[in-house]
Amino acid sequence: MTMTVSAEEKAAASERIMAFIAALAASKRAEPQDDLLSDLAADEDLSEAEVIGIAMLLLVAGHETTAKMIGLGTMALLENRDQWDLLRERPELMANGVEELLRYIGVIHTGIIRQAAEDFEFEGEQIKAGEYMTVSVQTANRDPEQFAEPDVFDVAGNAKGHMTFGHGVHQCLGQQLARVEMRIAFQRLIARLPGLRLAVPAAQVPMRTDQNFYGVSELPVTW
Repeated sequence: MTMTVSAEEKAAASERIMAFIAALAASKRAEPQDDLLSDLAADEDLSEAEVIGIAMLLLVAGHETTAKMIGLGTMALLENRDQWDLLRERPELMANGVEELLRYIGVIHTGIIRQAAEDFEFEGEQIKAGEYMTVSVQTANRDPEQFAEPDVFDVAGNAKGHMTFGHGVHQCLGQQLARVEMRIAFQRLIARLPGLRLAVPAAQVPMRTDQNFYGVSELPVTW
């Protein structure tokens, strides 16, 4: 997922992790356990390549994104202490608060690349067939025509219509699982450590800007 390495390094890293997953799947096939990879490996309708591909997708899309959102979300809530306290006082707002976190921060910061299938005009700009465009999810999530105060972080506000999980047929298949994971994580964190706070100024928190998914390298906290 690192964007600052060469294509050769990326390919080598992909080969290593796919080889690891292949070996793990083979061990699960030989000695099944009560887990998802064992079930996938035992499915006779799936080829080995398909098992590896599904496992890789689950690892990257199903873990990396949500893990980074939990880190970023915790930082955002601690920066905006009134919002942390509001969720502590009114836990029924958590589902809405998660939607606002998804709208307000998001982990996709590289833009979505699309190629035009035909010539068209968009807001006065001529786009030719074959040209590439980058679509900014962050800009869509701060659209003043959709959100009344797009630059204000408000866990009680209306985040309906955010584009973090995509749109239409391309919406994220795991979006409901991600929502549940975030709700549980923040509910437990706020309930168990209500006095949690950043141990350093927010500007000093080291960020991961070199990967496809944005996040914190570490989040120093105290309580």
